[in-house]
Amino acid sequence: MSNMPFGFSNSDDDPDRDKNKNSGQGDPFGGAFDPSALGQMLSQFGQMLSGMGGAMASGDASGGPVNYDVAKKLARQAIGNSSPVTRGSAEAAADATRLAELWLDPVTTLPAGATRTVAWSPNDWLDGTLDTWKRLCDPVAEKMAGMWVQGLPEEAQQMMGPMMGMMTQMGGLAFGSQLGQALGQLAKEVLTSTDIGVPLGPEGTAALLPAAISSFSEGLEQPEREVLVFLAAREAAHQRLFSHVPWLRQRVLASVEQYARGITIDFSAIEDLAKNLDPSALTDPSQLEGLMQQGAFEPQTTPEQKQALERLETLLALVEGWVEVVVTDALSERLPGVAALTETMRRRRASGGPAEQTFATLVGLELRPRKLREAATLWRRLTEGAGTDARDGVWAHPDLLPDTSDLDSPASFIDRVVGGGTVSDFDDPIAQLEQTEARERAEREARGGDAGSADDTEPGSDSDSDDDGPDPKA
Repeated sequence: MSNMPFGFSNSDDDPDRDKNKNSGQGDPFGGAFDPSALGQMLSQFGQMLSGMGGAMASGDASGGPVNYDVAKKLARQAIGNSSPVTRGSAEAAADATRLAELWLDPVTTLPAGATRTVAWSPNDWLDGTLDTWKRLCDPVAEKMAGMWVQGLPEEAQQMMGPMMGMMTQMGGLAFGSQLGQALGQLAKEVLTSTDIGVPLGPEGTAALLPAAISSFSEGLEQPEREVLVFLAAREAAHQRLFSHVPWLRQRVLASVEQYARGITIDFSAIEDLAKNLDPSALTDPSQLEGLMQQGAFEPQTTPEQKQALERLETLLALVEGWVEVVVTDALSERLPGVAALTETMRRRRASGGPAEQTFATLVGLELRPRKLREAATLWRRLTEGAGTDARDGVWAHPDLLPDTSDLDSPASFIDRVVGGGTVSDFDDPIAQLEQTEARERAEREARGGDAGSADDTEPGSDSDSDDDGPDPKA
């Protein structure tokens, strides 16, 4: 599966990109505006749109950046015949969640976050998560749709005026087509509503997918009942965090939006696309994916995007690491297979499971917590050094969270919390100043007393964070 959004190709792999960009200055007509070239392109697009008439008429008339009617129809086709969840499976999911919540209570200060537990079929998952997918996909699609116009010369924009609405519909249909096919596949593979690290379902709803969990359990040594309780605990822990940390969900979505705002495109391939269009091949909306994969749109990675992606990856790692620690504390003495299941989930997330791959295809970035092991190590050591209250108190404000450098070397962050830099001091600048001065004095005295006692060799600062072996502290 491609890791670029909506079939985008990776411009970093194109050795001629800079040459094309410099020669045409982002102009799809090669620098000088050629009305005949535009006419040819419009003619081709006109034939394309007329060939798509039936599919367009059946789609969403709202004119949005993604045709979600088409997406939903294609997703249901990809799902195929999906049996409803049986009463026994629904009761088993509810029982597992109640047990998990009971075991989670003593290991975290955050109370239960889900007000109801549901067992979803793939079609239920599609219906229950589509609103969140809209929030995740619309920023990228809107930016792409706007860049169609921005990339054309002014004369071309004037000539295309009457067709811009149809062009928007065409783009919405193309995006909806790929979204639908991807979501249809994903609906059959996800285990819970939080498989990509954010709750895709409605607020306060914990969701498990019994059919997918049963298939997932087949390749494991643990009994399916154990696997169900383990996944229910992960889902419940995610729900506690996202329900009682009010800024967290919005921060994740804002990071996606920041990434989308940084998208830029080299339009040098649009002219070739217009010349080579085969309208007869586009009567089936599903074939639009092939068109989009021809590399007509090549997003450039900007420094702003890299920063947004790093912030998102760090936040996801902190979420996943916290969930891993509290679930391990809750279940380790009750379920003998917790360590193995934890490692399985780590590898599933780190290697880019179906959820991560699908999201990468849809919006062009990976929801992959690359420093999950480091984050889990930080939360574990913070729990041991400062206690559960101080650990969970870090979520009170986004500025209190560890950053990427803290994940690489958690000792200083833990020292700040253990040394008094807790939530109660956050709004007290005098206390913060005193703590900073005390820390600087201690560092000067340490350097003066023993120049070789720096914290560079702090155990667990983790030069082996990429090791694929099990983490004994998990």
